[in-house]
Amino acid sequence: MPRELAFEIDGLTFAAQEWGEPGKQPVLALHGWLDNSASFYALAPRLRDVHVIAVDMAGHGQSSHRPGGAPYNIWEDVAEIFAIADQLGWEQFTLLGHSRGAIISMLVAGTFPERITRLALIEGLLPEPTNMADAPEQLARSILGLRAQANKPLSLYKDLSSAIKARERGMFPLSNAAAAALTERGVKGVPGGYQWSTDQRLLAPSAIKLTREHVQAFIARITAPIKLILAESGIPKMFSGFQREVSVFPQVDVEVMPGGHHLHMEAEVDAVAESLNHFFEATPSEKNAKPNNFRQNELR
Repeated sequence: MPRELAFEIDGLTFAAQEWGEPGKQPVLALHGWLDNSASFYALAPRLRDVHVIAVDMAGHGQSSHRPGGAPYNIWEDVAEIFAIADQLGWEQFTLLGHSRGAIISMLVAGTFPERITRLALIEGLLPEPTNMADAPEQLARSILGLRAQANKPLSLYKDLSSAIKARERGMFPLSNAAAAALTERGVKGVPGGYQWSTDQRLLAPSAIKLTREHVQAFIARITAPIKLILAESGIPKMFSGFQREVSVFPQVDVEVMPGGHHLHMEAEVDAVAESLNHFFEATPSEKNAKPNNFRQNELR
C-alpha cells in the first residue's frame, strides 16, 4: 500500500502517495486532467528499483485549490513541482507523467533541464498550440468559462458507487477498478452524499495558450532522454495529426501500444511497466542512442 505524504508550498497543501524506498531512483509522477495520484496505483508497484512520489496536483484529489478566481494554466505547476522536489531533497529526478501531467513534465524538463534525468511520458507531450492572433479570443473564452463554472452547481451523488459509475462513463471510459481508484481519492463527503473535490475552474479554458514556437523552445532545451508511450485507441485516434507533430522531435522515443488513454491503469499496465522498467534501467549509452520512433508494441 502507498504511504501518504503532504507538502506545504506557498500556502497550498499538496497531498501525495509514495511507493518504494528512499535511495532508489527518484521519480516524481504527475497525473492527468481531472485525475489524481491514484492514477499510478497499478503502475507504481510494478516499477523496479524506484522511489515514486505521485502528487495530487493543485485543484485535484486531496490537494488545495488555488486561491482567487483565475484559471489553471499549465505553467503554474512548474515551480510547484520543483518546490516539492526541493523539499524531498531531490537535486535530480525522473519525471513520469500522464496526459496533462506529461505536458507539464515536458515544461518542467525544459525549464531546468539539468535537474531532470529521464522523462517518461504516457499519452501526452505537446499542448495544443495556438496562433498569436488567437490570443484575444482565447482570453475571452477563459473569462466566460470561469463565469460559467462559478454559476454551475456541483453534481451530487447519493453514494460512492454512483460516483464511481459516473467516472466509468467519463470523457475517457474506465474499468470499474480504475474508476474506483480515482473516485475514492477524488470526492468529498457532503450532506446528502458525495461531490467531486476537483476545483471547477479546471474546466475553464486557459487564459493564454502556448504557440508552436513556445513548445519547440521548451523541447529543444531538454537534455534528458524522452520516452513516450501512446495508446492505439488514445491520443493518436483522437488527434490524427499528433504523431506527425511528435515526429518533428527525433529525440523522442515513441512506442505505440494497444489500449486506451488510461492504459497504465488497465489490463495493459504490465506492458507499460515492462517498457518503463527497461527505460529506467538502461545504461547511459542505451539512453542516448538514437531512438526508433513510433515502434509498434508486439504485445497483443
